[in-house]
Amino acid sequence: MTLAQAPLLVDGATHSAQTFRQMIKDLSRGQEGVTEAPALKVAPLPVPGAGVQVGDGSAVVRGKANMWQGSYTAYNIGATTVPVAPTGATPRSDLVVLRVTDPEYEGALDPAADAINTFEVIPNVAKTATAVPPGVTGIPLARLDLPANTGTVTAAMIQDLRKVANPRRERTLYSAYPSQRSKAWQDDGQYHTWPTEARWMIPVPEWATKAIIVVTLAGLRLDFADVYGVMHLILGDVVGQGTVIDDDQGKAIRRTTAVVADTLTVPAEYRGTNRSLFLRTRMDTEDKGDLSVDEGTSIVADVEFTEGPV
Repeated sequence: MTLAQAPLLVDGATHSAQTFRQMIKDLSRGQEGVTEAPALKVAPLPVPGAGVQVGDGSAVVRGKANMWQGSYTAYNIGATTVPVAPTGATPRSDLVVLRVTDPEYEGALDPAADAINTFEVIPNVAKTATAVPPGVTGIPLARLDLPANTGTVTAAMIQDLRKVANPRRERTLYSAYPSQRSKAWQDDGQYHTWPTEARWMIPVPEWATKAIIVVTLAGLRLDFADVYGVMHLILGDVVGQGTVIDDDQGKAIRRTTAVVADTLTVPAEYRGTNRSLFLRTRMDTEDKGDLSVDEGTSIVADVEFTEGPV
């Protein structure tokens, strides 16, 4: 096959559906999935019963017939009810999918009269199923793990399988440089906000669902005696994992580097707001050594927000 004609959006040319599908595929970088984190979420009916609801949103679906089929867009306005058949004497797993049935490649639907984009339930899939069957042009939205003898779908039975086609990411580096020496609160076994210089106001993107945060403290000063402490990073009110600073070298002045890191789930109310990022430190009551920052200390916070289904 030679180079496809006519080039897209050239005056006087006739553009096939395939041309536009190829454009969608190119613009979506060959990926498929929901467009944004909240899109097309599967939930129980308002009064749980024999079905589920698919929420607002849009998606990109890559054609599975061949590599030149291209990709399709689909969108849902409002909530759509999808019936689910009751189970019998044995449990059953069903797959809720967004499917595109293009008569150019399968079936005999009439695009002028029939629904080409549909929400479908594929019954009796494996309990570990996470993808549509081979050859099906569609994307998985959820798996329903239904117990025996039930006609009601509850939230606990719905396993979210959505993926964001092209998840957004935003990474920023923040730094701080202490201008004078300050010590951690010593040997009281309590957490205190320290170092005070390690505090930044972080703008949280409206689409963010995860925050990957790494705070590096280079040139921490230790002296006077053995040192034992624990540091946590905190975003807003969300506390990350702790890092232990454990040093048994006695009275000599020495330097070390500490890394405090975690991947945090971003609360919905944080999105589109500014939240403080800071450290807290607890010094052990047994070891009496001093942990300090000073002009020889550099503090760097690496903050990356990512997008995923919610």
